[in-house]
Formats: sequence, C-alpha cells, structure tokens
Amino acid sequence: MIRVLLADDEAMIRAGVGAILASDTGIDVVAQAADGREAVDLARAHRPDVALLDIRMPRLDGLAAAEEIVRTLPGTAVAMLTTFSEDAYVARALGGGATGFLLKSGDPHELIAGVRAVADGAAFLSPRVARQVIDGLGARRLGRRSEARARVALLTPREREVLALVGAGLSNPEIAARLHLVEGTVKAYVSAVLDRLEVKNRVRAAVVAYEAGLVADDGDAAAG
Repeated sequence: MIRVLLADDEAMIRAGVGAILASDTGIDVVAQAADGREAVDLARAHRPDVALLDIRMPRLDGLAAAEEIVRTLPGTAVAMLTTFSEDAYVARALGGGATGFLLKSGDPHELIAGVRAVADGAAFLSPRVARQVIDGLGARRLGRRSEARARVALLTPREREVLALVGAGLSNPEIAARLHLVEGTVKAYVSAVLDRLEVKNRVRAAVVAYEAGLVADDGDAAAG
C-alpha cells in the first residue's frame, strides 16, 4: 500500500484528487493539508511514502515545503501537483529534490501513474511539461542535439525503443504493454538505459530522448 499525503489549499481540489487516488486500491491517502506548513508537520507525523504538494499555498508554499520534506524525511518522495508549468517552477521543484511534477489538468491515470512511479523510487514528469524541461534544464545540463544523439548511439535498438517511450511519459507497465514485455524486463532495460546514458533518473533520460529526436513534440514516440 502506497501511503500518500495530499496538500492543497483548495478543499475541492483535495477532494477531487483524493477521490482519484482512492480509486486505486493500492493507494491510501493518510493525511490532507491545507497549507505548506501543515503539510510538513503532517509529513513528519505520518511519514508517508509520497507527499503530493500544490505549489501555491499559504504560510509556506509547496516548493519550500518540498525542500523541507526532502531534507528532513528521506523516506518520503515528493511530487508537485499544480496548474502551473512555468520553467522556474519545474526547475526549482526538481532542483529541490522533488521527483515528480504533475498537472492538475492531467489525465487521472497519469496522476496515479506518477504517484506510483515516485513511490517506487523513479521520477515522473507529466508529458505536458516535458517541453519546459527540455527547453530549460535540457539545453543547459545535457547539451545540444548532436551530443544527445551521440549518447543514444551507445544504446541497443531495444534500449532506444524503451528510452523513446520513457521520453513520451509512459510508465513501466505501459511500456511493457506497448512492447509486449514483462514489467521486470522493462525495469531492467530502463536501468540499463540510465547507466549507459549516465543519468540519475527518468526525467534526465527523457531530456536526452527529446534532444536526440526520439520523441515528437506532441509526446508520441518517434518511429525507429
């Protein structure tokens, strides 16, 4: 069971997101907070597997709350939940230790997949904000297209397929279904891809996939 802390200053948002998460029998929302300070306090009290935090909250904003939770509770993964996808928010959230960035307007299945991914120790970036990461963090930290293509050339054809689907925002179960593989095999491929590319998580791998042209702008994996 994945134990989740949900923080948002709007009660209706908390109710809606909570209902979506409750539809998955493997997820339990153990606490809800209306501001960032309460989120930090409840995280310390409940020690959830995942803290799902809105960015704009009173008393302490979600970004500052995320940084404090990451610093003081290493067993709790943090994902940001927001309507905003500006570069500065994405950069600060990921730089502060958050491993997920989800949009409130995203698909409910995407929300559940994101919570499951970060709980599993992986990173999850909503496909709708992937372009912000590519244009911002990607260009600065991982180099331009020629460098990314050179790195991708080190991968096997199957590893390139997996990387393209990671870049398109698919979870391990979705990749397994797309490529007709068992999930354990997909996890092994993802781990091998991260090692070969010398990146720490799926978000950085997705940046390489975009820079190398493996993923189209609309989020679909490019052929080949």
